Amino acid sequence: MSATAPYAGPSPIRRPVAAAALLAALVSLVFGLLLAGAGPASAHAALTGSDPQDGAVVDTAPKEVTLSFSEAIAVGDDSIRVLDPSGKRADTEAEPRDLSEGGTVRYGVALHSGLPDGTYTVAWQAISADSHPISGAFTFSIGAPSETTVALSSQEAGGGPVGVVYDIARYAAYGGFVLLVGGSAFVLVCWRGGASALPMQRLVVRGWLTLTAATLIMLLLRNPYTGSGKFADAFDLVGLQSVLDTKPGAALVSRLLLLGAAALFLAVLFGTYARREDEQEKKDLTFGLAVGGGVVAAGIAATWAMSEHASTGIQASIAMPVDVAHLLAVAAWLGGLASLLVALYRTPDIGSAAVRRFSAVAFGSVVVLAATGIYQSWRQVGSWSALTGTRYGQLLILKVALIAVLLAVAWFSRRWTGRLTDTAVAPSATEPEDTAVEDAAASPAEASDTSKTSKKPKTSKTPNASRTSTASENSETSETSETSDDVAPERAAQLARQRAVLTATKKKRIRDADPERSGLRRSVLAEAAVAVVLLAVTTMLTATEPGRTEEEAASGATAATAPAAGGPVNLSMPFDTGGENGKGTVRIDMDPGRTGSNDLHVWIDGSDGEPMDVPELKLALTLESKDIGPLPVVPDRLAEGHWTASGVQIPMAGDWKVDVTVRTSDIDQVTIDKNAKIG
Repeated sequence: MSATAPYAGPSPIRRPVAAAALLAALVSLVFGLLLAGAGPASAHAALTGSDPQDGAVVDTAPKEVTLSFSEAIAVGDDSIRVLDPSGKRADTEAEPRDLSEGGTVRYGVALHSGLPDGTYTVAWQAISADSHPISGAFTFSIGAPSETTVALSSQEAGGGPVGVVYDIARYAAYGGFVLLVGGSAFVLVCWRGGASALPMQRLVVRGWLTLTAATLIMLLLRNPYTGSGKFADAFDLVGLQSVLDTKPGAALVSRLLLLGAAALFLAVLFGTYARREDEQEKKDLTFGLAVGGGVVAAGIAATWAMSEHASTGIQASIAMPVDVAHLLAVAAWLGGLASLLVALYRTPDIGSAAVRRFSAVAFGSVVVLAATGIYQSWRQVGSWSALTGTRYGQLLILKVALIAVLLAVAWFSRRWTGRLTDTAVAPSATEPEDTAVEDAAASPAEASDTSKTSKKPKTSKTPNASRTSTASENSETSETSETSDDVAPERAAQLARQRAVLTATKKKRIRDADPERSGLRRSVLAEAAVAVVLLAVTTMLTATEPGRTEEEAASGATAATAPAAGGPVNLSMPFDTGGENGKGTVRIDMDPGRTGSNDLHVWIDGSDGEPMDVPELKLALTLESKDIGPLPVVPDRLAEGHWTASGVQIPMAGDWKVDVTVRTSDIDQVTIDKNAKIG
């Protein structure tokens, strides 16, 4: 195409504005729909069972209530509350005891003695290992159900206005990360000249600002998000301190520290690097920035991997680095796409070589995304039924469909890229037009001066040439020369600014008239529109319970509510070895209290009610009616005053005698026993 080809079509200034307005409207629509329909974030952990079970009616009041979960959780003082029919606390209000062992996650709270008959409500709230809050409630009855029960708030953990703002901040954090990392990579790898382009600088810096602001908001709202749900608690220093002691809080603080390093990286990229003119120096600086920026970007991505889905479940040590690679590939592709869109619409200088380099980067990113995405899908879904029957699986199908659409649109962009050529602006063609416009833009007096000086040799147009010419003239023109020298720098600066604007406008006008470049802009705009939706769906996936866990929790809950013979065994036996500090109480829990494998927990409390350690503890089980036993059990010490044994086999149901031997010193020992119906 000729450099002087006529321009036709809509104004090149209006089209970027229209494109930006279209993208802004699309972003608002997508996130509005997602937030309206998403509801509180589902969590990774789920309640799989309880003792007593939901809706159960027990003859006598249990000594404690235990809850089992599918994954590890973090609990606090009020994480499990038991309320009597009048709404008063029936538990001792102590921190829940950790009864977990092996792959079983179980917590329990002790109840007051002498509880009256009626319906009791168990309300629980905790934080899943992947940072999401979880909550729920169920009821059981002692003796018989009562006419009234406690009415609890219908708001789930992580819901309400605080939950909405927290979700918006989470979405914004992902968007800011994509623009920051993807935009920086685009400048370093694809278009080094973009470091001095103001639109590119604004895009990347805005990504940094968005990610920093979103991280601060999430850190402040973390306490009310997982607790009270009130904005006022965002500035509770005690609550903030408790957040900093958790894994999600540490991840957010780490992200802020890494963003400080990212700010230094941007200062060098858009400062020293942009001003560097020596090619060898710029090449060396590019390598250093690429290494340093890559480390910072990987660190920021790791703050998500260490606190969300990748950090829990199976193969966490593999899943976390895979998740980091997945996030970096997303940023390189989608962030680079946003950078290319800005470069095509707002800067006239990007050439075909830069577009082709981004095409190669995007292809590599898609390969990484495919490999890491397949692994993540297997890990988080695990079965075809979970893929189609869970919300996580359905969102994953939608994400794959959007990627397919994005790749189809990218194919058209690749075709336009193959046809793209660089169009140069001919100086001979632009000079008369530039001069005419400069004369028209100047003041009447300046225009008159320009018309007079235009008759002089062309070398007098620049200040330096004017000074050289003036130095060779006679003394009669020296006064005029001094006056001209006083005015020339200001006028030269004005003309230089006008000439730069005119040149940029003409270059942009000519390139906008290029059908290949126009076609590429349209296809990239379509890619960006699909990418907005894709990023929103990806963000929702991080806040949704994985399909594998949801199915496991459902099957566990079904098994927990199924009728079964027997039930957990709870025994309490006082002892006295006769020596110093030889008095105490042995408490035994055996779960599920049926034939087969059982989990055994033993607690020893001293005479003051505090946990008591002893040098030796042994148990034996005997079924005298069938002449079975004694079956020895040697539990392992788990904590102060707490022993546990897993896989204790009960061969048949019956009235078993439990013998406990406690030794409190080298010579002080006692054996106590009690019968318990098992199975």
